[in-house]
Amino acid sequence: MTDTLLPADLVEFLLFDWLELDRTLARPGFAEHDRESILALLGLADRMARDSFLPHYKKGDQVEPRLTPAGEVQVLPEVGAALKAYAEAGFLAAPFAPDLGGLGLPELVHMAATGSFFAANLATAGYAMLTVGNARLMVHNASPQQIAAFVPKQLDGRAFGTMCLSEPQAGSSLADVRTRAVPDGQDDLGARYRLSGNKMWISGGDQDLSETIHHLVLAKIPDPDGTLPEGTRGLSLFVVPKHLPDGTRNDVVVAGLNHKMGYRGTSNCLLNFGEGTRYRPGGQAGAVGWLVGQPGHGLAIMFHMMNEARLGVGLGAAANAMRAHALSVDYARTRLQGRTDPGGAPVAIAAHPDVARMLTRQQAIAEAALSMILFCAHLVDDRDTAATPEDRARADRLLGLLTPAAKTWTSEWGLEVNAMAIQIHGGYGYTRDFDVEQLYRDQRLNPIHEGTTGIQGIDFVGRKLLKEGGAGLEMLAERIARTIDRASHADLADEAHALSAAWARFLDVRQALPAIPRDHWLGFATDVLDGFGTTLAAWMLLDQALVADSGTRRTLARFFIAYDLPRALRAFDLALRKPVPLLDYTGDAR
Repeated sequence: MTDTLLPADLVEFLLFDWLELDRTLARPGFAEHDRESILALLGLADRMARDSFLPHYKKGDQVEPRLTPAGEVQVLPEVGAALKAYAEAGFLAAPFAPDLGGLGLPELVHMAATGSFFAANLATAGYAMLTVGNARLMVHNASPQQIAAFVPKQLDGRAFGTMCLSEPQAGSSLADVRTRAVPDGQDDLGARYRLSGNKMWISGGDQDLSETIHHLVLAKIPDPDGTLPEGTRGLSLFVVPKHLPDGTRNDVVVAGLNHKMGYRGTSNCLLNFGEGTRYRPGGQAGAVGWLVGQPGHGLAIMFHMMNEARLGVGLGAAANAMRAHALSVDYARTRLQGRTDPGGAPVAIAAHPDVARMLTRQQAIAEAALSMILFCAHLVDDRDTAATPEDRARADRLLGLLTPAAKTWTSEWGLEVNAMAIQIHGGYGYTRDFDVEQLYRDQRLNPIHEGTTGIQGIDFVGRKLLKEGGAGLEMLAERIARTIDRASHADLADEAHALSAAWARFLDVRQALPAIPRDHWLGFATDVLDGFGTTLAAWMLLDQALVADSGTRRTLARFFIAYDLPRALRAFDLALRKPVPLLDYTGDAR
């Protein structure tokens, strides 16, 4: 079995040749880093991922987290050992400023390093991703006292973090959140509240891997008459630790574990806040939490972590697809079956054109997915190190436009890579003896969590294109136009023409959208987002073919544009034609 995670030569090309990381490193704040140190860090990430995360990949799937009779969640010990090594190596703190104990890494480098851990073991790496996102939200939005109390413990691995949004009755409809937060005075950490309610689908909601857990919880502060405000504007954000600063156990109890199809090594909990009888700090009902930011601004603040998590989901999807492809190549090169010449000896299945087609498509999709995420990470660096407010706003608009595609396209088409991996392995791929079966199950969660594909499509069309008018499109159009122009004067003119046609058709959709009834565009929003993501992928592969000037990169670009880009045109045409009627499933009649 291959232990290839993210190919080092590909990552180096994407970072330094395509995204010109050297230019980022020349900016203030990154002076301590250079190409040599970055490559050394990426090499360390790859080795640690292979040595500490990959070996328990299958065992973590087989030995799931369990809820003990005492109400505690126990996780496979190897997970804790891997995360301890991860923290001790400085990877939790790496993207944070030196004054917090970090390395001040560019986000592009942090994401590339994290990709190796995701490729090795999504479930184990998920704890770290959530902790980094939790700590970053606190750094950007919490008070200095709150930062001092909660962030250092997360960066050195003593505490892990969660995000608690969904509820059993609410799901993705955060306006329906019913968890309440009642004022409970003031202390050194700010406005203190007592929270009561239930949170569902909480990854890492409880575990025995860290000393404690810091929950970021969306809840509503009751109005003077005791009722909860309606809608998302009533949401506030609270940090609710499993253990209070004095070591007292907070009133946060695990009501049950969710048993998942994949990602089984990551505990997933139903949590009860303030409804237990065992843990009542100060003898009062309610879990103790502190307000982060201003009342009613919870969702706006939480989007900081949500959008970061969406890019993290996309990175996990891309990394998972990269590993599925690597395993497929390894198997196809060694599996002898069939003959290319009558009467000849059996050949490796990689020699059969249909298998070669699937391998090529796998690689094109997986590398495009990884490129999309790293491009977004590059935009994060552009935004955070912008010389002017105008430059910052431009980068932020483009990042906001691309985030729905970066999360959704990578997840949906990464899953297609996994499906092809099983197909290439044949019957063996459908057994638990081969990793591709588990990789598929792990990948299947990515189109669901942090906003389902349908929600991302509605957000893209309804908010990014309609409400915000496609802010960021001008900047993206400039980049695509430059690529098309360069390719037109190279030996990629046909590919440039195809990309130009797809982009023009997308712009037709954008122009037509304001006149399309809401009920119509709600039905095709997912298709438009998929077409947009496919067009982005085609552009990135073509742009890389011009940068690398290599046979492999050109073959991938040509194949994807010929094979997959036409799907984008179909999606855009679907949006522009007369609505197709849907069956009504709201009643009993069929």
